[in-house]
Amino acid sequence: MGLARVLVANRGEIAIRIARTAAEMGLAAVAVYSEDDARSLHVLRAGDGAERLPGRGAAAYLDQEALLAAAERAGCDAVHPGYGFLSESAGFARRAAARGLTFVGPAPDTLDLFGDKARARAFAKRRAVPVLPGTGADGGLEAARAFLASRRADAGGGGGGGGGVMVKAAAGGGGRGMRAVRTVEELAREWPRCREEARRAFGRGDLYVERLVPRARHIEVQVAGDGTGAVVDFGERECSLQRRHQKIVEVAPAPNLAPDLRSRIVEAAVSLAEAARFANLGTFEFLVDEAGAWYFIEANPRLQVEHTVTEEVTGVDLVRLQFALAGGGPLPVRESVPAPRGYAVQARVNLEAIRPDGTVRPAGGAIAAFEPPSGPGVRVDTNGYAGYAPNPHFDPLIAKVVVRTDGASGAAGAGAGGAGARAEADGAAGFAAA
Repeated sequence: MGLARVLVANRGEIAIRIARTAAEMGLAAVAVYSEDDARSLHVLRAGDGAERLPGRGAAAYLDQEALLAAAERAGCDAVHPGYGFLSESAGFARRAAARGLTFVGPAPDTLDLFGDKARARAFAKRRAVPVLPGTGADGGLEAARAFLASRRADAGGGGGGGGGVMVKAAAGGGGRGMRAVRTVEELAREWPRCREEARRAFGRGDLYVERLVPRARHIEVQVAGDGTGAVVDFGERECSLQRRHQKIVEVAPAPNLAPDLRSRIVEAAVSLAEAARFANLGTFEFLVDEAGAWYFIEANPRLQVEHTVTEEVTGVDLVRLQFALAGGGPLPVRESVPAPRGYAVQARVNLEAIRPDGTVRPAGGAIAAFEPPSGPGVRVDTNGYAGYAPNPHFDPLIAKVVVRTDGASGAAGAGAGGAGARAEADGAAGFAAA
């Protein structure tokens, strides 16, 4: 079953990246855009057409009916959701299939399972994979309050991280709908904020809590499957450097991870994917505490923002693999997957301004200068250009700077620092580098 024409149901840099691979494979890629997003670079580069969606901001990209209607108007036979928005929506995948469209991603049943992080935790627990204690999304604020009370009691009533919990959105990712709280007062204040943030970003406001792990390492494993139970992994990444629970620097493979710990985490990810008969691409995420104990926290049944570093160290185009699997192609055999070579670091570049009090907020205005780095081992995935006025209703991510080296991890880190991207927006500058 070959694909011919795909609707890229997303925006910004990931829409450009998906369209690029589609073109390399001989597929037409049709863009979409909201009423207030017509000047985004993914629209300007849409050589196979662009469909306007009714509405403004993120809500337009969450309008399932509008997206499916756009696919029909454009004569598409497939839809690629990218990451965020509807990428983990089982309902959207089912509606696409009912309209004769191939959803480039996992099957709806898999999205039902892993798109709900509380359900995914329960699934892992049944498979004897360690998980953090927590609540289900169906318990609501009362269950969260009771769990926090028990955590504080276990910690002797202290307010440190040992007695805290993490509030998390059951759907989506990217740090949205997530807060660390340590007191009942904090929980009461942050719960409605997290719920509304999740609802706006993912169309769902369900929340749950789990035990807070201070100073944890965040390790994730990239897998792909064909839906029969056959699964291959492409190694792990480390995403421990975060701000407001959103990843900002990612490294592949994870540096200084003990080989036996690495093996156990990868094996757990593969076993969960096999048990779920995982199809297409996904990531299984874990926390490692200071004592070396590790816990499954969630799975993302979609393409990740940081997929680039895995591509750079393995030489595998993961979006191409997504299209191939969605079109009925075979899963690569494990022996054919290249072992990671060297290290790769991704630094996210956001258009932001640092206020006098040290807080960081999205910067406004038009981009006056845009100077992406270049050179051997440097890759930039971006939707920025001089003259573009970023829309404040979307994420401020403007570029991902990826640097690869065949040497040690320290060389990769130094390379990323030397390749920092620079953008100026009406005098307010945004920088990011490892």
